[in-house]
Amino acid sequence: MTTQTLSSVPPAAGTAGAGGRLPLLDVLRGAAILGTLMTNVWIFAAPGSEWGVLTGATGSPSFDSFPQAVESVLRLLANGKFLALLTVLFGVGLAIQYASAERRGQPWPGRYNRRALFLFFEGTVHFVLIFAWDVLMGYAVTALLVARLLNRSVTAQNRVMWWLGGLHVTVMLAATAFVLADSSDGGGEAVLDDGVRELYAHGSWGEQIVFRLENALALRMEPVLTFPLLVFLFLLGVRLFRAGAFGPDATGRRIRARLLVWGLGFGLPISVLSSVAGPELFLLDRYIGGPLTALGYLGLIGAIVDRVRRPGPLMNGLTSVGRTALSGYVLQNVLCMLAAYGLGLGLTERLGGDWHPWWVIALWTAVCAILMLGSSWWLRRFSHGPLEQVQRWALRR
Repeated sequence: MTTQTLSSVPPAAGTAGAGGRLPLLDVLRGAAILGTLMTNVWIFAAPGSEWGVLTGATGSPSFDSFPQAVESVLRLLANGKFLALLTVLFGVGLAIQYASAERRGQPWPGRYNRRALFLFFEGTVHFVLIFAWDVLMGYAVTALLVARLLNRSVTAQNRVMWWLGGLHVTVMLAATAFVLADSSDGGGEAVLDDGVRELYAHGSWGEQIVFRLENALALRMEPVLTFPLLVFLFLLGVRLFRAGAFGPDATGRRIRARLLVWGLGFGLPISVLSSVAGPELFLLDRYIGGPLTALGYLGLIGAIVDRVRRPGPLMNGLTSVGRTALSGYVLQNVLCMLAAYGLGLGLTERLGGDWHPWWVIALWTAVCAILMLGSSWWLRRFSHGPLEQVQRWALRR
């Protein structure tokens, strides 16, 4: 994602904390990056990996044994939640950039179009070389639209936000009804092809790249399916920022408290019930319960940060990851690819039996530690993350 959006962006005047920043935003970005990894790590660890998502090879929630229950709870807490939080924060970053351009009297979207197009290029490279379920490409397209909407009135922005939010819910409910009807008619489940399983277990990097390109339409369907949701969450991030939801004052705390109660109060029950009910309600869990719960997570993390008097290693680590979010997002997928696939350590095949899910949890923990320690070390020497710096260099030209 763009440096200004995922990492350091000068907040609007009068809203920042010490040093011209809103400290909570960095913590939230860091938590969103590591939480998104908690969703993706199960994809890397499943037979067929990226393609396995489309065939159900990543598995369904089960509480038949303690290991299965642990995996199901962790996946439930992460699935769609932190990705939605990351999307809201992208909208916040866009609002910050718009406010900055407005203060300077610069045209909008102006040069921002270049940033969004460069983000699309970054996402394309990430999709082809590393991970099929990339989010950057969808964010770039959404950003181009929302950037233009910011020149419209607040009333027009709210109208678009709520209309698209309603459209998204309608589409998800209709799609779920279709899935339920198909399953009741005896519709068969998709079967993971042995060749795909072999590709990720023993195939080369080049073969995986060719596979992604050959199946790009299927692998890119999520941002198309959820485009109304992306726009809704972007505009919601804009609205929350303008309302002062991320500030350290009483207004920010009041808004975050409401998000905590309403987000967890509605979102978690929807996710739990739809997840336990069966894979036919997957869309309700990920795309309706997930975004609602994400708002609760925002409020919960905010409440915890408000009570921290002296930041410790965990909060400092999350802050560093948040300030180098683009680099962290890409690096975590590279590390998981090298650990799980046959082109690297091949842990999915080697440890996929009795060691599951413990090795997956250990992988997530190890990658989180690497990101927090590595980003902290890097920021003591440089002002921006490595990929953020590349982006800044490219956009100056």
